[in-house]
Amino acid sequence: MFGEGNQDNVEVMLGNPKRALLNMSVPLAVSLLITSFYNLIDAAWVSGLGADALAGVGFFTPIFMILVGFGNGLGSGAAFAISKYIGEENKTKADNASVHSIILDVIISLVITVILLIFLNPILNAMGVGRTVGYATDYGVAILIGAIFIILSNALYGIFRGEGDTTRPMYAMIASAILNMILDPVFIYTLDLGVRGAAIATLISAVFVILILIYWFYIKRDTFLQPTLNNFRYEAEIAKDIVRVGIPASIQLLNNAFFAAVFSALLAFVGTTDSVAVYSTGWRIVTIGTTPLLAVGTALISVIAANYGAKNYVNIQIAHRYAMKISLVIAIVVMLLTNIFASDIASIFASSGSSVRIAGELTDFLAWIVIYYPTMAVGVASTYVFQGIGMGITAMFQTIMRETGFTIAFAVLFSIVMGLGVWGAWMGIVLGEVVSNNLTLIWADWQIKKLIDGN
Repeated sequence: MFGEGNQDNVEVMLGNPKRALLNMSVPLAVSLLITSFYNLIDAAWVSGLGADALAGVGFFTPIFMILVGFGNGLGSGAAFAISKYIGEENKTKADNASVHSIILDVIISLVITVILLIFLNPILNAMGVGRTVGYATDYGVAILIGAIFIILSNALYGIFRGEGDTTRPMYAMIASAILNMILDPVFIYTLDLGVRGAAIATLISAVFVILILIYWFYIKRDTFLQPTLNNFRYEAEIAKDIVRVGIPASIQLLNNAFFAAVFSALLAFVGTTDSVAVYSTGWRIVTIGTTPLLAVGTALISVIAANYGAKNYVNIQIAHRYAMKISLVIAIVVMLLTNIFASDIASIFASSGSSVRIAGELTDFLAWIVIYYPTMAVGVASTYVFQGIGMGITAMFQTIMRETGFTIAFAVLFSIVMGLGVWGAWMGIVLGEVVSNNLTLIWADWQIKKLIDGN
């Protein structure tokens, strides 16, 4: 029988938001870390084909992140809508929303696939792909043909998050990562498919995830939700709820790629290509270090949305403040460890060949950049509050304000106007994050109090 397996998760989200946050955050953190290492392992196998092959795949990476961004964004939209209806005690509507989510994912992924296939070569050429165009298109076309699986697998996770379950998606992601690690060398080298083989391995792993999720939904049938066509009846309100959080959340993630491109251009202007290498390598380390904060924030969406639907606004305040507390503890610990072991961490990523020369600058970057981690702890949790109450555009604006607004503005001010060069750019990141994260905290606290007072 449907609906019995995850009843406990639903009850915890509504009755004990602190416990729900902890239960959901740990599996999410593991899943996000797996994704980070997944990309590193992929790059390691492709690097065996030579520098041009690695560069070609690298040029396609921003486009790949568009697919992942839309998948994660639509997953956030699904999680919001489903959790909200569960909070309203409207199981029928929650089931209907899960089917809406799948249909929207398929439609949007097909549209994105067609657009990116048409404009793939112009985009790559605009990025300066040069002689690596063959590798980039071989990898890119294969990935885009199967883009629906990448977007859908990421978005389906949102349905599980909507009912408070992040553990089973974690298992699926671990299985997918292991499968991809096994298939990569087989398709790249044994079958001699090169970079196209790496793409095929990635797609097979994504299909494998979907099959696991389908098994839980339709064969084992122990999920709280019933995403079957029998439960589908088109409702504009449901589609609107998914899209009003999902599309802005997707744009938030796309903004990250835009910020990276603009910031790299700034570093190339005030510094050297070594500075760009330090930033790209260092930011990868930053991403891994701050993954637990993003996990807490992502879990917060479902907890807040469920209580928003139930009109239990005090629980929203409790969840927000608890999320900030545990995020702050994590941020301080990671900050101290990264600062203390900055040299050792840098040596791992800059230990051979020409990369050795950036080790010193990378060490300084890591020791400095972690200063903003504690403010990120409150900023991320506060931004996700707005996604949890359906204000996706506001959350998107806050992210753009933080990264493309304050951070770039301060980086230009310090590095160019004040003539501090590369160090000025690093200072810009820290100050931009500190200012914008605290503003977001104040904004979220005001919004929650407004809900409580209005109730």
